[in-house]
Amino acid sequence: MGTKTINISKLRDNLADALDAVSEDEVLIITRRGKKEKAIIDIDKLEDLLSVNDPEFLRSIADAREQIKRGEVYTFEEVFGGL
Repeated sequence: MGTKTINISKLRDNLADALDAVSEDEVLIITRRGKKEKAIIDIDKLEDLLSVNDPEFLRSIADAREQIKRGEVYTFEEVFGGL
């Protein structure tokens, strides 16, 4: 897994580009005043990392991915439209 580093000020000015630069095998490290503070990672990678410690979570992710494949997903409007 590779890493890239970006200063928080530069991140604010280039958020879309920075997010596009994050791939499944890379982590974007955010620095503030020269110190590493946060990280942005691909959502699939996060799910994989979380699943290592939680078999139930792993099953829920597998189920969700299957629902996506079968087209059983809802739009934002379908879920929250009436609120």
